[in-house]
Amino acid sequence: MAAPTRVRVSQIYTSSPEVVFDALAEHENLGPVLGAKVRRVKDGDSERNGVGSTRSLKIGPLPGFEETTTVADRPTLIEYKITKGSPLKGHWGRQALTPTADGGTRLDYTIGFDAAVPGLAVVVGKILTLAIGKGLPKLVP
Repeated sequence: MAAPTRVRVSQIYTSSPEVVFDALAEHENLGPVLGAKVRRVKDGDSERNGVGSTRSLKIGPLPGFEETTTVADRPTLIEYKITKGSPLKGHWGRQALTPTADGGTRLDYTIGFDAAVPGLAVVVGKILTLAIGKGLPKLVP
């Protein structure tokens, strides 16, 4: 199996880290960002969008899968992993938010994964990079 694939996308927002965090944490907001149909499956253990919250994603004709939030440290960090379905192996995501000097936010979004099918991870990585890069500016100002 090849080395894990990494997708890295950064975005600068004029909104505060709290505003960006809340927009990212709300599962249904991610549909336009990812070009997917997103549905909430389960609220978090202690907060609606906190640790344990789960979303279902369906992208085009591909089989659906579920992602579960594993870290929700408002307003600086969200981490998640695929917990059901997907041909990808070891898939995880990390959304790190840093305040900018002018009161905005820098989002550094990293996704890691691998695939058992040769070449699949590279193709998925390119598709994700394009979709997320195009979708993130739509999240908040």
